Amino acid sequence: MTTSCYSMLMLTRRLQVLIDEDRYRRITAVADERGVAVAVIVREAIDRAIPTAPEDRSAAARCILGAAPMPVPDVAELRAELDEARSSGA
Repeated sequence: MTTSCYSMLMLTRRLQVLIDEDRYRRITAVADERGVAVAVIVREAIDRAIPTAPEDRSAAARCILGAAPMPVPDVAELRAELDEARSSGA
């Protein structure tokens, strides 16, 4: 399974999609189970159905690998941070 991390600064387009009740129940069930917003599930489904071009991925990888080192919390702190983010409905 692919996991994506989105910053609100990266999100610049709003999309309204009408779906039937069955699809809505399925998507909200997955979002609730994972503790994420429905929008996260929709973005991940789009990414799986319509992958980005390989050159886009390569450029993104170069950007990430070329980034300056940053401080990273220890495992316990990171888990606490993630638990807090999940419980806030982010």
